[in-house]
Amino acid sequence: MSNYTPAAAVGKFKGERMKKLSLSILLIVSLLGGLLLSACSGSAQAGGSPQTQETAIPPVQADGDLLVEGRLVPAEYVNLSFNMTGVIVEVLVEEGQQVEAGQPLARLDQREKLAAQVAAAELELVSARQALKALHENSAVITAAAQQKVAAARDAVRDAERYLNNLKSGSRSTDIEKARANVVLLKDQLTQAQKDFAQYENKPEDNLERARYQAALAEAQQRYDDAVRYLNNLEGNPSDLDLNIAEANLALAQANLALAEQEYEEVKDGPDPDDLEIAGARLKAAENSLIAAQASLADAELVAPISGTVVNLNIKAGEQAMPGVAAVTLADLSSWLVETEDLNEMELPRVEIGQVVTVTPDALPELELEGRVESISDLFVERFGEVTYTARIVLTESDPRLRWGMTVVVDFGR
Repeated sequence: MSNYTPAAAVGKFKGERMKKLSLSILLIVSLLGGLLLSACSGSAQAGGSPQTQETAIPPVQADGDLLVEGRLVPAEYVNLSFNMTGVIVEVLVEEGQQVEAGQPLARLDQREKLAAQVAAAELELVSARQALKALHENSAVITAAAQQKVAAARDAVRDAERYLNNLKSGSRSTDIEKARANVVLLKDQLTQAQKDFAQYENKPEDNLERARYQAALAEAQQRYDDAVRYLNNLEGNPSDLDLNIAEANLALAQANLALAEQEYEEVKDGPDPDDLEIAGARLKAAENSLIAAQASLADAELVAPISGTVVNLNIKAGEQAMPGVAAVTLADLSSWLVETEDLNEMELPRVEIGQVVTVTPDALPELELEGRVESISDLFVERFGEVTYTARIVLTESDPRLRWGMTVVVDFGR
C-alpha cells in the first residue's frame, strides 16, 4: 500500500524546490567562473570547440506528481487613478473598508466648474434639437404658402386670358348683363355714400366721422368707375392700346405663375439640404460636447467599478491628483485565483484547461484547497534560464486566512 499523501508530496516538493533553487544558483556561479577562466585563457584550442556545456534544471516532481509554485491573487481587482489633475477635496473611504460598485471614493475640486459646463452643453443640445425641429415645421408652412401662391397665380393667368379673349372675340351676353347689373348696384352704393358724406361735408377736415365717410365715398366712387370701365370694354370695340395692355397683363401673369411654380418645386420636398446639413452638424456637435462635458465631470470623481475591499489608499485630502498614478486599489477578496510562477515547458504538456488541482499555501501547510485550471498563457517568461508559462487556477474553496500574494504549491496530480 502506498504512503503517498498530498501533504507529503508538498513537503517533499518544498525540499526539492530549495534544491532546485540551490542548483540554479550553483549553475550561475559555475557559468560565471567558466566565463572568467575563458577570459583569462584568451581563446579555445586551435581546431577545437569550447568545452562549456549548459546544464538543464530538471522539473521538480514528487512520486510522479507535478508540483509548481504560484501566488494568490484576487479573482477581481482594479488599480484606480484620476484622469485629470486637480486638488483632492474629499476622500470618502478608508483602507479595509467594503465598498459597492458605483460608490464614490474621492473627489477633485473642479466638479462645480465641470457641472456648469455640462449644463451649458445640455442647453446647447436642446437649442440644436429645437432648431432642427423648427426647420422641418417651417418647411411645411413654407410649402403650403408656395402652393397657395401657385394657385393664385393660375387664377390670375385665367382671368388675364379670359379678358384678352373677350377683347379679341367680343364679350358674351351673360358677361355684359352681369357687368351692367354690377354698375347699377355700385351706382346705388355710390349714391348712398354721397348722401352719408353730405351730412358731414361742412365739418372740419380733422373730424373723424367726416374722414370716415369721405374715405367710404372715395372707395365707392373707385369701384363704380372700374365697373363702368369694364362694362364699356365689354360693350365696345377694344382699341390697340387695350389689346396691348391685356397682352402685357397676361404675360406678366404667366411669368408670375412660372416663378411661383419654381419656388414650390424648391420647397415641396422639405427643407433645403444645405440647411439640414448645417442643423444636423450643429446637433451632432452639441451631442459630442455634452458627452465630453459629462466625461470630464465623471473624471473629477473616483468611483468604484466593482464591489470589494479598499486594500490600498494612496491619496489624502488637499493633495494634488496626478493622472495615471494609482490612488486606490480595490479587490474582491471573496474569491481567489492562483497564478503559477515556475511551470516550465517540460511540465506544460501535463496541464489542461479544466484540470482539477490541489493548492496548499506555504504559510498554511495543513490547508488544502481545490482549484480548477482556467487558462494557460500563450506568452512565455524566462525565469532562471527556464522557459515558463503562467497557468491561472480558480479556487473553488476559500479560507478567511488567505491573503493577496501568498505563496502556494499547486499539485497537478499524477
